[in-house]
Amino acid sequence: MSAVPETKTACPSPARPKAVVLYDGQCRLCQKSVRLLQRLDWFHRLAYQDARAETNWPVTEPPLQFEQLMSEMHVVTPRGRVHRGFMAFRWIAWRLPLVAFVAPLLYVPGVPALGRRVYRWVARNRFGLVPCDQGECRLPPTAR
Repeated sequence: MSAVPETKTACPSPARPKAVVLYDGQCRLCQKSVRLLQRLDWFHRLAYQDARAETNWPVTEPPLQFEQLMSEMHVVTPRGRVHRGFMAFRWIAWRLPLVAFVAPLLYVPGVPALGRRVYRWVARNRFGLVPCDQGECRLPPTAR
C-alpha cells in the first residue's frame, strides 16, 4: 500500500494557527494531491489531516460530518470557518505562492459553478482515476 503523506499536526500551535486540510487518507488521488500541496506550501500555512481519523478533527460549529468529509476535501481555517470542495481549493490557492496568481480567476463569473461541477465529478470518480493498491480502496459505507 502506498505511504500516506506525512501529516502535520491537526492542532497547530496557538501562537501560529494553521488551516487544516481534511482529505480521504485512503484515496490515492487525495494522497497525491496532498503531497503536491505540501510541496507548494512554502510557508507551511496548512496542516494536513486524514479525515478518517475522526478523533483528530478540528472542532467546528456546526460539527463536521463524516459523509461530507468523504465526498469533498474540507479546509477548516484558523478562525473555524469550513470550506468544502472547490471552495476549499479556492481558499487554498490564495495561500500558495505558485498558485496565488490564478486565484483571482477562480472568481470570474461562471468559474465557481463550473469548478464545483468538475470538483464533484473528480471527487465521485476519484477511486477510478488513480489505480488502487490491490483494488482495496473504496468509499466507506455511508451509514455510521
